[in-house]
Amino acid sequence: MTTTTEISSGWQSRADALTIDGRAFVDGRRAEGCDRSSRPTISPIDGRVLAELAACRPADVDTAVAAARRAFPSWSRKGAAGRKEILLALAALMEQHAAEIALLETLDSGKPILQTTTVDVPGAISTLRWYAEAIDKQSGELPAVPPGATALVTREPLGVVAAIVPWNFPLEIAVWKLAPALAAGNTVVLKPAEQTSLSVLRLAELASEAGLPDGVLNIVTGTGREIGAALAHHMDVDALAFTGSTAVSRTLLEASGRSNLKRLSLEAGGKSSNIIFADTADLAAAAAKAAFGAYYNQGQVCSANSRILVQREVHDEFAALLAEAAAGYSPADPLAGLDGNGALISAAHADDVERWIVRGRTEGEVLFGGERREIRGSDAYLEPTLLGGLPADHDVHREEIFGPVAVLHAFDTETEAVALANATDYGLAASVWTSDLSRAHRVAGDLLAGTVSVNTVDALGNTTPFGGFKQSGFGRDLSLHAFDNYTAPKTTWIQFG
Repeated sequence: MTTTTEISSGWQSRADALTIDGRAFVDGRRAEGCDRSSRPTISPIDGRVLAELAACRPADVDTAVAAARRAFPSWSRKGAAGRKEILLALAALMEQHAAEIALLETLDSGKPILQTTTVDVPGAISTLRWYAEAIDKQSGELPAVPPGATALVTREPLGVVAAIVPWNFPLEIAVWKLAPALAAGNTVVLKPAEQTSLSVLRLAELASEAGLPDGVLNIVTGTGREIGAALAHHMDVDALAFTGSTAVSRTLLEASGRSNLKRLSLEAGGKSSNIIFADTADLAAAAAKAAFGAYYNQGQVCSANSRILVQREVHDEFAALLAEAAAGYSPADPLAGLDGNGALISAAHADDVERWIVRGRTEGEVLFGGERREIRGSDAYLEPTLLGGLPADHDVHREEIFGPVAVLHAFDTETEAVALANATDYGLAASVWTSDLSRAHRVAGDLLAGTVSVNTVDALGNTTPFGGFKQSGFGRDLSLHAFDNYTAPKTTWIQFG
């Protein structure tokens, strides 16, 4: 367990002492790209170069996929007990190296070290252990068939799985894909986001140390335009798991259709609402959770509750409480602060988010926040911001901003609240605050969202599926349902007479 003293002291000196390897990981070892080219990976915390990251090419994808294909037969036949043992050994190694992995995650992404040490890395370890323990709890089926026959239905691994993961939760979302895919007996080629590759590269080294056979897990670094496209079009990739934008999800669907019809699971973002009814028992608690739902991780969360819908009777009181709660998400030095937000993923992304704030100020009003901050020589820091005075059909209610920006809107009736919440192309998450149990069930049933959190926000866990409806994609991460992304049912019919 990491203490607050450890969190608040010595992280900069640890960072200065790190030797970071930016090479890819293919067939059980670190590897230069085929043309040995690289590019610097830069920390949004202070703009310093962390490492030279291998700029892989499609030929490197071919090499990684071939390694995964060679490793698949023996890994898939290893048996539940053998795969479980190796994945549990990896979880133990991650725990031993947790501080190092958390520091890499913070330096690479700009997240506060308090979050990576207490949430991101422990969460990834917990998920890996959960799937390792689930391996030998899976069973097949014996369906009813006519006399004289027996049918067995087994769940079979698909083969080589490609995973493309985003920069907002680089390690956790990678493990959301890797853990069930590997547990089910698949081999994996993973492309991390080009901004945040370091923690999963270190994870691959630890996996090899834990006994994962060569070729079972490969990490190929590079751009989505080049490496992601090569994986999507590859004829020897059997399935592709993706978390990212809706626009990229569409290109992956097209690529699957133009190649080998590979299985896809797509988590494609959201524009989630948080409905606060006037009968909410504890408005201050609702405001505190609303601030978390909108501003945690600098608002760079696909399921962020960035549309806050408040019943008119309590609108002004709630707005004041939310302003107080949001102060806890003011930007701070990610390596020194015990609270507050870190940097956005880059100054360029902060520019994009700031343009939404400027538009909100021009076309409506900024209720609090809205300012850029410079910390450690970097201007990739933004205050938590609340916009108001914008019509319900304004773009800020519909477009995924992916930064610490929320919009407040009043409603009068339950019917109006549900209509407002559903007026989006997305369907990933939603939250409802009420003390009326009947209303909670009724509204949750009417909301078009993969997860509806009642009297909390953005609830998830290893045991519950995470994913969405509409343009938020299809397939589910987490829970036993994730195995459906990486397995297919196989019928063996035995005729006796």
